[in-house]
Amino acid sequence: MRIGEIAALVGVTSRAVRHYHHIGLLPEPARQANGYRAYTVRDAVLLARIRRLTEIGLSLDEVRDVLADDAGRELAEVLGELDADLARQEREIHERRQVLAVLLEAPLTSDGPLSPALAALLEHAPATTSPAAAKDREHLSLLDAAGDGAGAELLAAMRPLAEDPEVLVLYERLDELAGAGVDDPRIAPLAAELVAAVPDEVLAMIPEGEPSTTGLGRVLLDDYPPAQRAVVRRVMEALAERVRTRAHRRAP
Repeated sequence: MRIGEIAALVGVTSRAVRHYHHIGLLPEPARQANGYRAYTVRDAVLLARIRRLTEIGLSLDEVRDVLADDAGRELAEVLGELDADLARQEREIHERRQVLAVLLEAPLTSDGPLSPALAALLEHAPATTSPAAAKDREHLSLLDAAGDGAGAELLAAMRPLAEDPEVLVLYERLDELAGAGVDDPRIAPLAAELVAAVPDEVLAMIPEGEPSTTGLGRVLLDDYPPAQRAVVRRVMEALAERVRTRAHRRAP
């Protein structure tokens, strides 16, 4: 193979191949009588290995260390590892396309596209004009976008909570605090009722230390006016304590 052929085969540019030669990461192959480099399968495997390692975030110096460890391995072993890696990538692409297919089938909204799990949750939530409920939906969308696969199980566990009409009453009471002060006597009892409304099945999906009033939690709190913020802060702190207590009870 010539340089253009090996570059196309592996999915890099000829310029990248020359750069790897220049820094000593990819050894120069033997040259033919006409002066062209003649690359072998082993060179292609090594180049593919370099590409993959850089794609996952390793620096070129770190790649050099990994390749040094590979030097004594059999070609079949390295090929097998690359094949397994490609199979993993195929599975990930297939899973992403499945998610994309669901998103494309669902109607797009102004706050979408939503993940399939969040879309399913909101589909079963009662209709409401509550500003607090709308804000909660926005926050769920943000948390869902910032989370990972584990969030789907949490959203599924929240379905009974989302379907409970009594939760709408709690939202309306939270709406009533929009212009209130932080010393309003309605804050504490409303927070307690909101905490009590969260079932244990939801708590079981929340990792210890969450919900947190720092980081993203702080951003969400700042989105509320003072009295509502006081309610939500109490709820977050009380839920975090329930999660912590539950985790300690389960610990051996």
